[in-house]
Amino acid sequence: MRVHVADHPLIAHKLTYLRDKRTDTPTFRRLTDELVTLLAYEATRDVRVTPFDIETPVSPTTGIHLSSPKPLVVPILRAGLGMLDGMMRMLPTAEVGFLGLVRNEETLEAHTYAHRLPDDLDKRQCYVLDPMLATGGTLAAAIHYLVDLGADDITATTLLSAPEGIARLEKDLEGISAPVTLVTGAIDERLNEQGYIVPGLGDAGDRLYGVI
Repeated sequence: MRVHVADHPLIAHKLTYLRDKRTDTPTFRRLTDELVTLLAYEATRDVRVTPFDIETPVSPTTGIHLSSPKPLVVPILRAGLGMLDGMMRMLPTAEVGFLGLVRNEETLEAHTYAHRLPDDLDKRQCYVLDPMLATGGTLAAAIHYLVDLGADDITATTLLSAPEGIARLEKDLEGISAPVTLVTGAIDERLNEQGYIVPGLGDAGDRLYGVI
């Protein structure tokens, strides 16, 4: 697995305000959207393209366009929905699937409760969205699920990651058939006893949508 930390002053600036407990929900949503657009630039660096012949007002030339089949963007419900618009701004022609995974707060293991995906992901590049890579169980389960459907290239994008989550992901994905890349805004210090990232930013889903 390749790990890329998008080290940029604008990303660090937006992360600072996302971390601040005084940031209200509307501002948190807006900052998440802006931050994901920056991360999406890095996440799509290896998106597949093919040559495309065009004519400019001056002469013919060859450019590129996205290859078929189109990339698939997969937000992990519910918090991943807050990242969707930022990613689609960079990949407006991509298709979108949804995967619902919930973490058992006692075992910290992830379980699938909903999915809306094509039956066959053969030769598809998939972009998985999940704000926090904490214990790593949710993201590992999502990636295995997509690979089992045929995805052959997966990039996961997170706002923050914990060292323990990255280590868990590397272990759980060892020997997986598809290349996996993690693009993240920062790697924080550690997890606490409850499995939350420290210093982190709290529960991303609650801060995006409120406590349910």
